[in-house]
Amino acid sequence: MMTSRALLFSLIVAMVVACVAYAAAWHYALRASDTRLDQSLILASYSVESEIARFRALPDVVTEDARIARALSAAASPEAISEANHYLQIISARAGANQLYLLDGTGTVIAASNWDTKDSFVGQNYAFRPYFKDAMADGRGQFYAIGVTTGVPGYFLSTRVGNASAPGVVVAKISLASLERTWRRAASATAVADRTGVVFLSGVAGWKYHPLQPLSPDTLAAIAARRTYDGEDIPRLKPIALAQGPAALTLPGPAGGTLRGRMIPLGPSGWRVISAEPMAPLRNGALLWAFGASLVAMAMTAIAMVLNQRRQLIQLRLRQGEVLEARVRERTQELAHEVEARRRTEADLRAAQETMIHTEKMAALGRMSAAIVHELSQPLAAMEATLAATELSSDPGETSTRIGKVRGLVRRMQRTTKHLKSFSRKEQNTLTLTDLNAVARNALELVAPRAKAGGIVPEVNADAEPVVALAGPVRLEQVCLNLLLNAFDAVEGQAGPSIVLAIVRVGDEARLSVTDNGAGIPTENLSRVSEPFFSTKVSGDGLGLGLSVSQAILEEFGGRLEIVSTEGEGTCVAMVLPVARAMETAAQ
Repeated sequence: MMTSRALLFSLIVAMVVACVAYAAAWHYALRASDTRLDQSLILASYSVESEIARFRALPDVVTEDARIARALSAAASPEAISEANHYLQIISARAGANQLYLLDGTGTVIAASNWDTKDSFVGQNYAFRPYFKDAMADGRGQFYAIGVTTGVPGYFLSTRVGNASAPGVVVAKISLASLERTWRRAASATAVADRTGVVFLSGVAGWKYHPLQPLSPDTLAAIAARRTYDGEDIPRLKPIALAQGPAALTLPGPAGGTLRGRMIPLGPSGWRVISAEPMAPLRNGALLWAFGASLVAMAMTAIAMVLNQRRQLIQLRLRQGEVLEARVRERTQELAHEVEARRRTEADLRAAQETMIHTEKMAALGRMSAAIVHELSQPLAAMEATLAATELSSDPGETSTRIGKVRGLVRRMQRTTKHLKSFSRKEQNTLTLTDLNAVARNALELVAPRAKAGGIVPEVNADAEPVVALAGPVRLEQVCLNLLLNAFDAVEGQAGPSIVLAIVRVGDEARLSVTDNGAGIPTENLSRVSEPFFSTKVSGDGLGLGLSVSQAILEEFGGRLEIVSTEGEGTCVAMVLPVARAMETAAQ
């Protein structure tokens, strides 16, 4: 059972939640209402503008007819006036306009489409109407008003016609009553007000000719002077806007209650289009949300109180468990730190290995530097001598031959520098299908200066078919280069030096071996030659990392390094890699 304090707390929470829910629902309902009203305003504005646009060019068309000009210049001629009357009557009927009529320079109607009716405009003077004054001054005019002759409201479009000696104005009066009928049939609270705020088109009968807000004496005097709403007692009609802002207003409903309205300007005339909808459904919806939220809040409060009591009981039982969990968390954090430290160590080791591999590669290039310099300086000297001889020669054929020789030397140096540049770059840790024959060719081209300087021509024994492995080509070239350089060092100073490079496939393995006839490796050193920084070179050349780095590279590609040596006879070092059979077939 809930205590009185808990019940009071539950009620307070329910009231607060209800107020918040009401405010949120009311705000959302107003935004949704404004969205609907804005869409309705766009449609209503388009309807009004479309209705007027149908007739906007009608006065201009009428002014082009010669009968209108003849009626102005010969206003005393009954024949000219009769022709103009019949012409205006036909055009008005076919265009669907209420009336078409012609005023002279004084504002008096001299011809009209209703010339033969009891409410004929002929002889009436409308010089007080703004549409006449604007047309005479600016060439065009427009005005909405109740007709002083017929008592029928309409929209007047006017255009000046004639010349300075016989000026006139053609006026087309159109009805917008069809818009009102449409709005009323749809029970749409839509209206149009003029620039003074007087409603002249409305889907709600009680709004028509009422101002939105109280009108000033000057405004009322101007309406009376123009006889805009002739026959309506505008000063005595109550304003209908209960509250009004820049774009929103509150209006009385046709069946009681209040409406929330929105309005937007319509064209250059200063009119405003108004659309409204009842506020009662919005308020009822917000109240329903508030009531539902209060019930949910009370239920949730009661559930929370019950759960709180259970939580307190459970906490008493879990204190020992919390101590154990704290110890587990501490141990987990320690393990996480250990794992992170191990990850950093592994990353540092990988970076160190990459640096060691690249350092060994640069060391290998350093070991070949003298031969490379000789390989480049020899073509440069030959080029200099050839170019000097070319300057002294007068034979075009001989000059062409010498230039071709220079180009050959340049290409020779380009090939050397291209191989050096390709070999010295850092390779990404990606595996590709690599032909060991191509690896051997590239490595031999790199050591060509060293071989030439030592007078050694390596022998190559390779299969005609590609021997393909999944590896990094530049790194395999580094391994092959290390093996060749070690072989050159081993045979240096030997009588009849020999180096054999062989590429074979044995079962599922590909072998690339380098065999020399050097002094061989002592038995006690054979097990240590692949250790880092171990070297038997007395001169101190190299870092002692060649075979260690080569072995690490091959292990990364799933291969191994095999070393067989007999002291006094020579050494055979082979890199062994698994053959990529399916990929090899696809590559071929």
